[in-house]
Amino acid sequence: MATTENELIGAVRAAPDPLVLLAGGSNVVIGDAGVPGPVVLIRTRGVEVTDRIVTVAAGEPWDGVCAALVEAGFAGLECLSGIPGSAGATPIQNVGAYGQEVAETIVGVRVYDRVLDEVRTMTPPECGFGYRTSVFKHDSRRVVLSVDFALTEDRLSKPVRYAELARTLGVEPGGRAPLAQVRAAVLELRAGKGMVLDPDDPDTWSVGSFFTNPVLTPAEHAAFAERAEAAGVGLPVSWPVAGGDSSGLVKISAAWLIEHAGFGKGHRLPGPVGLSRKHTLALTHRGGGSTAELLALAREIQTGVLDRFRVRLEPEPVLVNCSL
Repeated sequence: MATTENELIGAVRAAPDPLVLLAGGSNVVIGDAGVPGPVVLIRTRGVEVTDRIVTVAAGEPWDGVCAALVEAGFAGLECLSGIPGSAGATPIQNVGAYGQEVAETIVGVRVYDRVLDEVRTMTPPECGFGYRTSVFKHDSRRVVLSVDFALTEDRLSKPVRYAELARTLGVEPGGRAPLAQVRAAVLELRAGKGMVLDPDDPDTWSVGSFFTNPVLTPAEHAAFAERAEAAGVGLPVSWPVAGGDSSGLVKISAAWLIEHAGFGKGHRLPGPVGLSRKHTLALTHRGGGSTAELLALAREIQTGVLDRFRVRLEPEPVLVNCSL
């Protein structure tokens, strides 16, 4: 366990590969055989504010950071409330929800480079942020030590882009609302989908969204739309992918694909694993489920969606010593 930056660097420097880094562990699926190498638990702490740059240690629990910044009147992360895990995981996954991504506010990621044996701060372009990905994902070369966020001192939120959240807040898309109200609304929406852990509710015993929303080229989206129309199921919610190199890419709803491929809320294989009864993107266990059983359910869903719509779902969590 590493409780300081120096302890973290020392532990990683001494550890052989394959190395597993864990903080909150909320977006990780580990094979039934366990991990094949050493595990370093990241328990570093610290939040510092300098000229509207908020520096957060990698081991800080993420929702606690969001709560504190909303309370202090810093806008830019309010829609990411309620996401489990640690601050250091946010750039790895380019965490996003309800119209915000951390890539919009990250201005630097301090890392320990295991190959060069040095500490440096990486700029956003160097981080290679994309939809739920970055250069850090699936690569243990760089260990996140802390993250710098450029936030705005304002009691009002950033413009609310997500239509469902806007409706909940009673504002038009693009409107703004008090930070505390936005955080409360996000937590309410997440809880209604089983995305806030409740020890007494097995529908929340998951890694959150198991599959990412597929991103299609314009040609792929047009072909998909033809197949969906021919099947008489309509079209899912879709969003244009932001970014200068997006070239018209379109993101479509994985939950819609799952449901219209025949896997409704609560769908189960024999045994203790199944889809949440609140949201089809969450694969849950109801006590005693194995990773093999969980992945069998994931494969059934992945194959069903591929057969029905010719769209492949990709897992969002990091898979350790197992594969889909």
